[in-house]
Amino acid sequence: MAATSQGSEQARSFSSPQEETLLQLMRSADCLHRALQQRLKPFGITANQYNVLRILRGARPGGLTCSAIGRSMITPEPDITRLLARLSAQKLLCQQRDVQDRRVVWTHISAQGLEALAKLDGVVEQAPRELLQTLSGAELKELTRLLKKARCCGRDEILPATELSATDLPATAGPHLRRSTVLHHRPE
Repeated sequence: MAATSQGSEQARSFSSPQEETLLQLMRSADCLHRALQQRLKPFGITANQYNVLRILRGARPGGLTCSAIGRSMITPEPDITRLLARLSAQKLLCQQRDVQDRRVVWTHISAQGLEALAKLDGVVEQAPRELLQTLSGAELKELTRLLKKARCCGRDEILPATELSATDLPATAGPHLRRSTVLHHRPE
């Protein structure tokens, strides 16, 4: 019995507080993502497909190219072309070649895509309230601040000064992280 207890202790140990935090963050993100997927499942749409439709709704009337959609995604989609093809097959978006450059394909949300979003908007708006209901307003604000700080330190995304103050950055952060930089706009 002592060996089992000791084995459990070893399984729970981490090489550093950063490792434990990173693993907890990844587990939490996965759990929340799966919960959102479950809410979208009855509508026959994935979270990534919903994200694309929201991006395209915000890009009306001009539409976006495949690469612009990919850059606006919450999480990178390795095969954005296939994702768009599935949405096109469902008639939720339409695509057309550029008149000037036939290599460029413009993607637009269709009327059916707008209808689908109208049905999903309430579900998606309610999901964060339900999924994070155990956190107080102050806890949500602090968690958001910490997540922005952690994301910036990973240097994958630079936040504007309005979202993250210089005091939130580590002393080792270079000037490129300390100056105000505008993020790519993520259309709603």
